[in-house]
Amino acid sequence: MARKEEPKIQPNNDLEKKIMEAFEVFDHSGKQVVDVREIGTILRSLGCCPTEAEIQEVILATENKEATGNVPLSNFLPFMCKVMMEHRFYPASAEMLLAAFRYFDKEGRGYVTKERFTQMMLEEGEPFTQEEFDEMMQTALDPVTNTIMYEYYINQLMASIIHVKLISLFTVS
Repeated sequence: MARKEEPKIQPNNDLEKKIMEAFEVFDHSGKQVVDVREIGTILRSLGCCPTEAEIQEVILATENKEATGNVPLSNFLPFMCKVMMEHRFYPASAEMLLAAFRYFDKEGRGYVTKERFTQMMLEEGEPFTQEEFDEMMQTALDPVTNTIMYEYYINQLMASIIHVKLISLFTVS
C-alpha cells in the first residue's frame, strides 16, 4: 500500500513564510524535505550564524527519525520559528566583537597582527576552514600594514550584515 502524501504546509505569518522560502530552495524533490547536509546553508540564508555544534543541534532536533539523512519541513518549521524568535544563532554585536579584539590587543594598538589573527581564527575556539579564513582575510587584512585594523573591520562586517538584511527584506516582500 502506498503511503499517503502529507498535505503541503502553509505559512501562518511572515516568519514562517521566510523560513519556508529558505527551505524550499533546497527542497529539490518538492516534497517539503531537505538533505541534512543543507541545514547549515539554510540557517545562514536566514541570517543565522550557527557553529557546527549548533547546526548538529538543529539536525538532531529536526531530522526524520524513520528516514535519517532528511529533514522534513514539518519538523524544521516549528523548531526554527522558536529559534529565531529567541534570537539564537544570530551574529555577535559590534560591541561584542570589539571587546573580543581588544582582549587580544593587550597593548591597545587598535590592530592585531596577521600572525596573531591567523592563530586566533585557525587554532582557538571553533576553528575556521582555510576557505572561510581566506575569504575573511580579503576584507580584514590591511594590505599596506599587513595587520587587521579591527574597528574598521568590524564596521565593514556590520555594513555587510545590514546589506544582507536589506536584501532579504526586499526579496521576501
